[in-house]
Amino acid sequence: MSKTAELVFAPASDQPVRYIERTRSYYLGLGYENPYVWAHYIETPFNSLQKPLNQSVLGLITTAVPFDPSKGPQGPGASYNAAAKFYQPYQKPTNTDFDLRIAHVGIDRKNANMEDSNCWFPLEAAKQAVQSKRVKALSPHFYGLPTNRSQRHTLEVDAPLILKMLQADKVDVAVLIPNCPICHQSQSLLARYLEANGIATVVMGAAKDIVEYCGVPRFLFSDFPLGNAAARPDDPGSRALNFELALSLLEGAPAARTTVQSPLIWSTDPSWKLDYSNLEKLSSEEASRLREEAEKVRITARELRMKSVGS
Repeated sequence: MSKTAELVFAPASDQPVRYIERTRSYYLGLGYENPYVWAHYIETPFNSLQKPLNQSVLGLITTAVPFDPSKGPQGPGASYNAAAKFYQPYQKPTNTDFDLRIAHVGIDRKNANMEDSNCWFPLEAAKQAVQSKRVKALSPHFYGLPTNRSQRHTLEVDAPLILKMLQADKVDVAVLIPNCPICHQSQSLLARYLEANGIATVVMGAAKDIVEYCGVPRFLFSDFPLGNAAARPDDPGSRALNFELALSLLEGAPAARTTVQSPLIWSTDPSWKLDYSNLEKLSSEEASRLREEAEKVRITARELRMKSVGS
């Protein structure tokens, strides 16, 4: 066969990262013996829009948290900061500027941008959608969902509280934006809960396997690093495009488990996908150090959780 007739394929690494497999291998390699059991459903609730988007109130739900300087480093380059975690759902006014950070969750710190909050919280894109009359109104608040490893707590405690907040604000449709692997599961569980209670949802995420394994009504997948699911940094065009794709999914999804992949790419070099929680790229000394750090983080998070929710 001549060289001109040879098939040319994309690199094997240029596919969505399998975060369930990657994190399981990572923590087993660090010495944790019981792999995490991820939420998985076959049936998925689904509601078509009850009214057009230009007659609907839209709510934004994030797993980011308002910056608190008393809780240590949380800005660009900050390491995982368990002290900044939150365990109670919150709401904040959408007409006030809030400095939302993502240092409290397991994002891709090597590749994700931690400076431009538009990458993880599309508030400006939502406001532009209102200004262009694409959406009737933005809800008076945005809402914070805790990143909770307990699926039961998310479904039985956090989700009902978020639902009450949305109902009080007369929200018709919700856009949910997760950050870390567990965030993607928590937001997927919440999307299912809201949909079952009459609020149409779309998840804007970067962990395709976790969201689809759980099963959500609508999912806009961006093949971006964890923590930057909404847009590329300093790129207004990507913000507008991805948010419009999310709105179009709300309108046009024919059934549950509808996934649309954003055409945007993070980099022409897909090697960044090999970095996150990849034991193959770590020396034994690095793995030992990370195990010690993981234990410290686990203890800090457990103590904070006990103070916040008591279990």
